[in-house]
Amino acid sequence: SLPDDVRFGTPASQPILTSEKVVSEVPQAMDDFFCNFLVRLGMSRTLDCFQTEWYELTERGVISVDDAGLVPPVYTLNQKLESENLRLKKDIENYKQSVTKTEQALIKMQKERDFHRMHHKRVVQEKDRLISDMKRLKAHYASYEPMLKELSERYQNTLTLKMLTSLERDKAVGQVKLKKEFEGPTQKALREARQQKFQVVASSPSDAAKEAEKKMGKKDVKVHKALCSCSDIVLTGGDDRLWKTWAFPDGNILLTGEGHTDWLSGCCFRPSGTQLVTSSGDTTVRIWDLSRRGCILTLRGHSRAVHDCSWHTCGEFVASASMDGTSKIWDVNSEKCRYTLRGHKEAVNSIEFLPFSSTALTSSADKTVSLWDARTVSSLCLGHVHSCNHATFNKKGDTIASCDSSGVMKIWDVRKLIPILSIDAGPHSANQVSFHRSGRVFKQLFLPKTWFILKSNLSLVLKTDNMCEAA
Repeated sequence: SLPDDVRFGTPASQPILTSEKVVSEVPQAMDDFFCNFLVRLGMSRTLDCFQTEWYELTERGVISVDDAGLVPPVYTLNQKLESENLRLKKDIENYKQSVTKTEQALIKMQKERDFHRMHHKRVVQEKDRLISDMKRLKAHYASYEPMLKELSERYQNTLTLKMLTSLERDKAVGQVKLKKEFEGPTQKALREARQQKFQVVASSPSDAAKEAEKKMGKKDVKVHKALCSCSDIVLTGGDDRLWKTWAFPDGNILLTGEGHTDWLSGCCFRPSGTQLVTSSGDTTVRIWDLSRRGCILTLRGHSRAVHDCSWHTCGEFVASASMDGTSKIWDVNSEKCRYTLRGHKEAVNSIEFLPFSSTALTSSADKTVSLWDARTVSSLCLGHVHSCNHATFNKKGDTIASCDSSGVMKIWDVRKLIPILSIDAGPHSANQVSFHRSGRVFKQLFLPKTWFILKSNLSLVLKTDNMCEAA
């Protein structure tokens, strides 16, 4: 006999082997279908009546199971299709929710992608900047080695010079001692008389604490001088933080004042000659009384170094010019700042009062010379091409002389505010200009160690290594 999975379906009666099994579905009984229908519709009372009457007729033999028959396949198929339709609708809803979640996750991932991409670009830019900074720093530090070598050589040279200076000092001390042993009674009396000169040392308690912070000084000592009007005394101040008075013309030191914590930029006698004012890089202006042998007033108000100071003719006011671009008029009696002159854009290098008036003259690094009315704080500006270092009045007050960093000196008519003469004595910077008492001769100071004289009745310029004369 042949197996069940062998079927005959070809004219040649060739057997075909298949591995699939046929599953037939048995139709549902009519009573079961009707009961299920009533249950699905929730008709419980109708279901009870139907079952009661159905089983009663069946027990009597009026109706048999075979008489009821089976449910046609189309009803079962419709029921299956309806169930499948419901299942598919549920699946569609689940798929929609999944798609929505997936879409949200995609948008979030796109945002994160954009953020990380932007962060990556920023990191790349920072990396390039750091690489360029490293290259620049390497090139910068490469120049330190020859500089350190040069500094080491300078240090060794300085030590050598120090040793030589010590030897010369010891030699000079020995010569002085030997000279003192052989000096006569007259020379000894003169020396003792000179040693009786007093020395003023005035310093505030707070300056001692600041002294440690100001150890680094400049190499070149710049000295500013003023001549006392009442006697032959010269006042000087320099980078050693000291001011000194000298007897003129013998050159003996009369007084020495100490109190500033930084270099001195200017000094000036009071018209009466009993007091003096000094300006310093420590941003202060100090007034000293020669009779009291000390500092009697310290004026603070500038935020940067003070470049110059000047007394008014009456002796009651002091003017100061600062690197912070302002000038101040100080009342000595009230010990307060009376006016602040603002208008210069850069450091103010010099300041001076017009004799017997309220007009002040300032020169600044912003290439201007300004005339100020101290009462109304108004100004008129005169121009230079380069930074103006100094400006001054003549004795009459009708002419101004100014000089700049390129060596150019200009003479201005105060009444017309126009230059009447301009002389280029460069290329070195001109530091200061001054009038002779006659008003017809001008002197201009240069670096290194040169000076310039202008005579108003000549027109010839003569130059030498250390001096040049012009007209």
